[in-house]
Amino acid sequence: MSTGSEDSSALPPLPFSAAPPSLSITAPIGNPSLTQSTSQASTPRSKASTPKGPRKDPDAHPWSRGSIITVIYTLDGTPRMCDVIERQELEGSTVDNPLWKYYIHYQTLNRRMDEWIIPSSDRVVELPSVAGGKHRAIKAERKKKEDERRREEERRKQERERKELEQEAEEGTRRTRRKKKEEGESSPRPGEVEEESAFKEGLVNTMAVAEIDEHEGMDEASLREHEEVTKVKNVAKIELGRFCMDTWYFSPFPKHFFGASIDVLFICEFTLKFFTSKSALLRFQSRPELSRHPPGNEIYRKGNLSMFEVDGGMQREYCQNLCYIAKLFLDHKTLYYDVDPFLFYVLCEVDDRGFHPVGYYSKEKYSDVGYNLACILTFPCHQRKGYGRFLIAFSYLLTIKEEKVGSPEKPMSDLGQQAYKPFWTSTIVDYLVKQVGRNHISIMDISKETSIMAEDIIFSLNQVGILKFIDGEYFISAEAEILKHLAKKHPIKKPFVDPECLHWTPYMTDVKRDKFSIHNKRPTYGGESTSMEVTGEFGGGRGSGSGAMGR
Repeated sequence: MSTGSEDSSALPPLPFSAAPPSLSITAPIGNPSLTQSTSQASTPRSKASTPKGPRKDPDAHPWSRGSIITVIYTLDGTPRMCDVIERQELEGSTVDNPLWKYYIHYQTLNRRMDEWIIPSSDRVVELPSVAGGKHRAIKAERKKKEDERRREEERRKQERERKELEQEAEEGTRRTRRKKKEEGESSPRPGEVEEESAFKEGLVNTMAVAEIDEHEGMDEASLREHEEVTKVKNVAKIELGRFCMDTWYFSPFPKHFFGASIDVLFICEFTLKFFTSKSALLRFQSRPELSRHPPGNEIYRKGNLSMFEVDGGMQREYCQNLCYIAKLFLDHKTLYYDVDPFLFYVLCEVDDRGFHPVGYYSKEKYSDVGYNLACILTFPCHQRKGYGRFLIAFSYLLTIKEEKVGSPEKPMSDLGQQAYKPFWTSTIVDYLVKQVGRNHISIMDISKETSIMAEDIIFSLNQVGILKFIDGEYFISAEAEILKHLAKKHPIKKPFVDPECLHWTPYMTDVKRDKFSIHNKRPTYGGESTSMEVTGEFGGGRGSGSGAMGR
């Protein structure tokens, strides 16, 4: 890692999370009677011995952590309830005139919107005493509605069971629930009533339909620990090139570099070294030997866009700094201080001043599960320009060059899902439009041509409603007009990736042992559990073929 000094020497890697500091209980000076030993502090005092004093005014400063207040949200001007996460006393604060600032979390918004506020501003419209009462009333109302919903579900379940028993009595047959389940006639569980119509129409209800949970793999204890460690942003803003950006999340920068927090962190856009002052950054960038582009190899250039491949094993400091910066905008990114197993692909805008990074993605050099992308980020100042889609398309271009199929690392973040869903849909629909008039097509055919993994293809076809399940077989049911409508609704957007501008050679691997090589992806016939029948209806033609699913 880099430091704020001119030499910008690398810092040793630190672990992502550390054990919480030990707490000590110390009495105020001049009042030794309140001093407690460790054993005394841990021993509960009897109810009779607890002194009863006047209750603290909840509206008096400092507000307690966990208090509820109502604050005007600056982006839309609406009042929203917030939790007080942390507090900090300001300079000049006295007993008679306490001055505090509070770190708040908007209850209905993502943690990236958390911020510090000063109560003296006009944004605080309801103090803890008022907002807290409203919050408790809302919670009670929600609990009441949830209890009513559960009772209604239970009533419906009992009604279904009663009707089934009456029907069985009329037919004179009593079959066990196990037999019903084997025949696919078991009664729906709570929450499945709404899905009955989808099955009747033949639509697929696969596991992939469910939203991907970005907290997958984290139990409640791990999630609480993560949120406790990262609950307060330690960097408020970063300045990268000519842009100054508000950060979204905590990032584990070394504390001895700038302390617990810093208002603005200045980053050199060419080396990603970071500084605590603008003057130190300008002195560093004035060096004549400074390269004005990322390290590594430039493997793509078209127009003003350029892509660099950076090996984590050869440019360790640059890649570690990139991970630190990315964590400011990704909540559940896992930081690997050993970046040697990864390749980083940095997308840059090019002008006469140099190469300016706009985003990046990383991938493992050798993935045992077929991941072609580990982490992806477009810097907020360059979002809504199509660069996220460009990075995804570029990752699949390299996968095609490797003659493999691939998929992004899961679970994905919410922004990752928003980027991948339209890309998969538009790519697959574009391929199907080009196959109009073809009689036979399979999931594996689509996978080989696009390098998208079969399970992602099934998910995308299901999302647009053209994958159906009829008589135990899967079918792609889409006439030419439907495909044209879908192509218009899900177009392939600019900027496009031009394969002719790629100058890159993949890592050499043993094709026979690589299960994700397209040369090992062959259609499977005979109705095995790892295969599926897929029929395409293009125009008036209809045919069937089969393809192996997923992995």
